[in-house]
Amino acid sequence: MPDGNSFAARLARQRAGQDTGGQPRGPLGELLVIGAGFGRTGTMSLKAALELLGFGPCYHMTEMAGNPGHFRLWRAAWDGEQVDWRRLYARYRATVDWPGCLYYRELMATFPQAKVILTVRDPDRWYDSVRDTLYSLKTATDAYLDESGRRHAVQYENRIWTDTFAGRFTDREFAIGVYQRHNQQVRDTVPADRLLEYQVADGWQPLCAFLQVAVPEQPFPRLNDTQAFRDYNRDALHGRP
Repeated sequence: MPDGNSFAARLARQRAGQDTGGQPRGPLGELLVIGAGFGRTGTMSLKAALELLGFGPCYHMTEMAGNPGHFRLWRAAWDGEQVDWRRLYARYRATVDWPGCLYYRELMATFPQAKVILTVRDPDRWYDSVRDTLYSLKTATDAYLDESGRRHAVQYENRIWTDTFAGRFTDREFAIGVYQRHNQQVRDTVPADRLLEYQVADGWQPLCAFLQVAVPEQPFPRLNDTQAFRDYNRDALHGRP
């Protein structure tokens, strides 16, 4: 029997507008939480947790496939052009993962009341996870690209490999250095009272304390491990629901 709480099931419900999360904490378009952590640091679990707490919808790279018009705005941001962040996030209350994590400073300036969460994990485990999921997907998608939103998402992911990682992601030491420097930059940039450095393994308590909300009764969501990622994207590439 399919798992209704799986990564794929939750993502499908979100795209269909059926997984709205808890009682909204504020108006749409006013980001309350900015995720500054790189992908594969528990960002999908954090997205689900924030939505359960009422900080949803929460933007994540997976949103790009369903919003191909966003690609033009992200490309403009990458090229150093002025971006209307409020327009891009008009239907959201939070953001995590790539690409938003690369623009946490701009988002902090646009949404001065927002709090910042830096998701982290062991650097070697982070590298292995990215290599075995996002980077391996990069090499597997070329034969399946079409004119859908997935094409745009893959194009943006390629900018991460060529720009953020300077085309050297396969150099483990170099890639881990990029990851660690980004995390340290966040620590050095964000005021301490506005920043939570967080590992999703720590669950609800530190997250809820930081956001000043009650701990929910539901278990903390654990989503999108390496095998779930592979299964979901394998089915998506072959057109299976």
